[in-house]
Amino acid sequence: MRKWLLLLALLLSGAAMAQATISPQGIIVNPTPGDLSVVVWVDKDPGRSGNAVYRIGEPIRISVKVNRDAYVYLFNVNADGSIDLILPNNYDRNNRLRAGQVRTFPPKGARYEFTITGPEGENYVLALASLRPLSLGEIADVQSGSINLRGLRNLSKSLSIIVRPVPNREWASAAIRYYVGRHAPPPPPPPSNGTLSVESSPDGAKVYVDGSYRGRTPLAIGLRAGLHEVELRLDGYEPYRARVQIRAGQTTRLSPRLVRVARNGSLFVDSSPQGAQVYVDGELSGRTPVQLVLGEGVHDVELRLEGYEPYRARVQIRAGQTTRLSPRLIALVRTGTLEVTSTPDGAEVYVDGSYRGRTPLALELDAGVHSVEVRLDGYNSYKARVHLRAGETARLHARLASSKATLDLSVNAEAQVFLDGYFLGKTKNGRLTAKVSPGIRELVVIAPGYRVYVDNVRLDAGGYHKLIVQLQRIR
Repeated sequence: MRKWLLLLALLLSGAAMAQATISPQGIIVNPTPGDLSVVVWVDKDPGRSGNAVYRIGEPIRISVKVNRDAYVYLFNVNADGSIDLILPNNYDRNNRLRAGQVRTFPPKGARYEFTITGPEGENYVLALASLRPLSLGEIADVQSGSINLRGLRNLSKSLSIIVRPVPNREWASAAIRYYVGRHAPPPPPPPSNGTLSVESSPDGAKVYVDGSYRGRTPLAIGLRAGLHEVELRLDGYEPYRARVQIRAGQTTRLSPRLVRVARNGSLFVDSSPQGAQVYVDGELSGRTPVQLVLGEGVHDVELRLEGYEPYRARVQIRAGQTTRLSPRLIALVRTGTLEVTSTPDGAEVYVDGSYRGRTPLALELDAGVHSVEVRLDGYNSYKARVHLRAGETARLHARLASSKATLDLSVNAEAQVFLDGYFLGKTKNGRLTAKVSPGIRELVVIAPGYRVYVDNVRLDAGGYHKLIVQLQRIR
C-alpha cells in the first residue's frame, strides 16, 4: 500500500501478533475520553463490518468524519508490518475537517489516487483526530508518505510521544480493517444466545425444548439464537406445541393458556309432568325425558314448563358416569276474583255449569275464560263469558228481563178471575193486577148478577197488558 499515497490504520507487527485484533486504543491510549469522536471507513465497506476485500491493483478510497472541527491524520498498517502515512500527503496537506463534514480521500478530481499494491493479508487504517495540529516530523515524511518506523509497537510508542502533550480530552482515534488479495474474512463468530421465558396457565407444566426436558413453568432458559421447538405437558391438559424464534441478546416470551383434556359424562333428566324444556348452562338442550353428554365439571340446569314454576339445579358431572335428575314440578296457582251482581238481587249464579251462590256474589277462580249464567224465576236467564286475569278482579252485572206477562184487569163489578181454569184472584175496587205466564190464555170473569165473561187473550213474555171487562147484568 505504500505506493498509493497510503492508507489505513493499525494492526499487528510480526508473526507473533498476526492473530491479534488491534483497536485504536491499543496503539494510543487515551485514559480520559472527551466529546471528540472520529469515524473512518473504506469505499467497499460503508457499514464498517471490517470484512472488505481488495485485489492488488484496485483503487481504494477512505472516508473520515468528525463531530467537532479537528485535524485528522490517517495511517495504514500493512500486512507485513510496514506503515504508510496517508494524510496529510504531498498532494493534499489540508487535513483540517469541519464538524459533521465527511471527507473522502482522494477527493473527486484529485491529482492522485490510492492503489492497492500488497502484500496480501490483513490491513488497518488508523484515524487520529486532534483539536490541535500535531508534529509528525520525527516519524514521518509528508512529502514521500513514508514513516521511518516499522511495526506496531514502534508506531504506538512514537504516536504516544507525539500526542502526549495534547490534553486527553482534545484527541480521539478510530480504526477500520480490510483485506488485500485472496485472503477471505475470518468466519463469523458462532451465534450468540438469547433467553426463552415460558409461563403457562395453570403453571407447573413440563417444558421440552427440541425434545429435551428443561424444567417446569414458570421457567427462563438460555438458548442459542434461531428456531426451536417448544412443547408444554401437564396432566389433564392437552399438550401445547409452538415454534419460537430466539434472537441473540433478547428475551422471547411464551405464555399459553392450556386446554383441558375433554372428559365427558352423562346427564339423564326427567320431570313430572314430562315435556319440560331442559336448559344446560343457558342453552336449550331438549325436553324431558332426555339424556345428554356433558363435559366433566359443574353445570347449571333449568327446567321450564308452562303453568309450572321453573326448576333450577347445579349438577356435578363425572367422567364416565351418569347423573340423574328427576324433579316433580310445582304447578303455578294463578287466580283472580269475579264479582257478580244482578237486578233484581237474589239470582242464582252458575260458573262453568256449577251453582256457586246467589247475587251479590264474589268468587275466587283460576285465571282464564269462564262461562257464567244468572237465573231468577220469572226472568230470562243471563249468560256471559268472562276472561279472568291472575291477580285481577272482574265485575259482572246482570240486568234480568222478566219472563212473565203483566195482566192489568179492570172490571165494572167485584168479580172472581180465572185464567185457563185456574183461579187468579178477586178484583178489588174493580181492579186486579197479576204476573202470568205468557201465551194465549183463556180469561173467565164471574160476578154475581152478571153474565159470565169468557175470552181468549194473547199475553206476551215481559209484556204489559191492560184489559177492561164490561160485565152484562142478568135481567
